[in-house]
Amino acid sequence: MDTLARKHCQACEGDVPPFTVEQSLALLPQVPRWELEDKVTPTRTTHILTRQFKFKDFVAAMDFVNRVAGLAESEGHHPDIYISWNRVRLELTTHSIKGLSENDFIMAAKVNEMERNA
Repeated sequence: MDTLARKHCQACEGDVPPFTVEQSLALLPQVPRWELEDKVTPTRTTHILTRQFKFKDFVAAMDFVNRVAGLAESEGHHPDIYISWNRVRLELTTHSIKGLSENDFIMAAKVNEMERNA
């Protein structure tokens, strides 16, 4: 059983520090096919979780995006979503703390579970 997928995202209003790289690396094996990346902006570098998905066509990609949107809404934790024809890229980060939290790994695990059960 995927323990992260059984948890639920908790509201995070900036009252906790973002995960360290070591904390993120410890959870990464629990979310196969997701990667840690640094998202660099002019004002800061933020650690994010990313995953690429490929589909047979645009309609299948949009169906997946709509399912992710429903899941995200039910968890109150919303990924950044990038769509191009038959590809979708999801980026997860906890914006209020400007980094990663357990919520990001929970959401990644739930997306993986949703994909397995499709």
